[in-house]
Order: sequence, then C-alpha cells, then structure tokens
Amino acid sequence: MQATHRNIEIAIKGKWFTVPALEVGDKNIIVSGKWLKIARVEAEDWLETELDHPDTCVQILKQTPEFRADILTFAQKLPATDRKYDYPMELDSIAAIRLTTFDNWWAGLPQESRKNVRRAQKRGVVVQVRMLDDDLIRDLSELNNDSPLRQGKKFTHYGKSLDQVKKDQQAFLDRSDYICAYHDSELIGVIKLIYRGDIASILTFLPKSSHQDKRPANAILAKAVELCAQRNITHLTFGKFNYGNKRQTSLREFKIRNGFEELLVPHYYVPLNWKGAISVRLKLHRGLLGILPHSVITFLVNTRARLQAAKMSRCSSMPERPNRDRQMECSNPPAGSTL
Repeated sequence: MQATHRNIEIAIKGKWFTVPALEVGDKNIIVSGKWLKIARVEAEDWLETELDHPDTCVQILKQTPEFRADILTFAQKLPATDRKYDYPMELDSIAAIRLTTFDNWWAGLPQESRKNVRRAQKRGVVVQVRMLDDDLIRDLSELNNDSPLRQGKKFTHYGKSLDQVKKDQQAFLDRSDYICAYHDSELIGVIKLIYRGDIASILTFLPKSSHQDKRPANAILAKAVELCAQRNITHLTFGKFNYGNKRQTSLREFKIRNGFEELLVPHYYVPLNWKGAISVRLKLHRGLLGILPHSVITFLVNTRARLQAAKMSRCSSMPERPNRDRQMECSNPPAGSTL
C-alpha cells in the first residue's frame, strides 16, 4: 500500500487550517498534539468505512520520520462491536438508536417526548428536508447568530460571513440531508444528517433557543428517524453518550428521552514508540475529560458557563454596538454547527 504526502484543510473550533496529511489508501492520516503527538483518521466519525489494514498504516507511520507520531488511533464502525485487532483498546461510548421502523421507535419513547413532537406541529412548526443552496445558507447564518453562547461555551460559528458559512457546510454534501424546522418562514432548528452506508450520523444539531417553546429539537429529530427508517438504516448515531468522565448533561438527558442508548465500540490506541507506549499505559491519551473525576468536570463546566455569561452580560451593557452588528454592515453572519 502506497502513502502520499499532501496538504488538506481541516476545521478546528470553527476555524480552517491547512495541515500536512499522509494519504494511506482512501484515508487521510493527520497528526495533532504538542507534547503527545497522536495520528488519527481525519473526519473518521463521518466516513463510510473504517481504517483498512491498520497494521500496514502502523508500519508506514514508523517508517516516515518526517510525519512523526507517538500513537495511532482509530475506531471500528457500527455495527461492528466485537474486537477485531490485538492492539491496546478502549471502548467508545456512542449514542445510537437501533432502528427497525419509525413506529417501533415512536412506541418506545416516553409520553412526554411524543407530546413534544405533537406540540411542535400544533404550534406551527413545519419540517422540510432541503439541499444546501444560497437561501439555506442565509437561513443557517441567521440561526447561528441566535446566541453567542451554546451549552455554556462561546459559540465558534457566531458572527461568521456568508462565505464562511458556505465553506463550513461543504463537507459530505453528496450523502447529506438538511432537516429544517420553520416557523412563519423562520428557520428555528436544523439537523445535518450524514449517511454512512447502513448507519447515519448527526453532524449538526442546532435548535434555536429563542423558540424552545415550539420544540424544534423534537420535530427535526423525529424527521431524521423517519428518513433513516425509510432508507433501512440500522443505526442513527449522535456523538457520544458519555464524554469521558463527563456525565448527566442536558444533552445526554435529551438523547435518552428520545430513544438513544449507549453502544460500546472498540477504539484502538497503537503505540508507535516508547513515549506512545508509556502514554497509553498511563492513559494520558484520554485528555482531561477522561482523567478528571466527574465532580471536578462538573465544577469546571459550571464555572466556565458562569464566567461566559458574566462576560456576555458586561459586553451587552457597553454602549458600543456588538461585533455582530458591525459585521452585518458588510456581510451576513454564520451557519449550521454542532452543539
């Protein structure tokens, strides 16, 4: 198997960067990290297939000193939950709906979740499946500008130009659907759904917080399940069920109420040198969310949310116009993004 050096563009926290990549087969391998350098498959969570011949990839990385990495990481793809390789491995906590029919999913929901879908309909929410065009880009831009904060964090897509929004949305358009909730022609929620063979994954999930009373989140998710059932998709995934030791978040509770469960999928961490071997043994590759206890993570998350809210409150009390308004004099703001 041949490996080719190339440069690719990737998005990190809403910003685009050009980085070196090693093309192995049909996958791009990139390296991130400062002290601990980890090689991974770019956009792995949205690809239709998993890494082929990882043993060959390991040998290529070891023989490519200019593309130095300490660890190679890659995951199996649902529905393959049994271990395939004899490498150091941990189990990824995937949030997934096992799909048979829409009616079976609907019947398994708690009564309140079904009521929320009906509330959306009664309150005038109309759900449409759309392809990306200039009108949708403008709608996504306005949706992203609903709030500078999401989940207690600064929202990285807030305040972007239309060109930036369009660039953010270019990935996987040949196998994507945009599921859009409208109220009186205003976009109040969107899911970007990526089809990956027999599974589908939610890349963007963005309800408009100022219209929460209309339950757009429930409406667009119900439509996503309906589309997947029509296409005989076996699993609909929505990020992680548990993010390291971070538990009991509002997003996790929303997933549970809407039929998602935890599926454990093997994720491999292959040491490429002595530093990688020690780091894997000491679990340093997990990052802070995988090392700190849940109580500490909760304290830090709550503290960050309070600080961000206080900062935004101070900014809104200043006489100067917010950055969003100044930008709109020459361009329009951002588009669909994840929570």
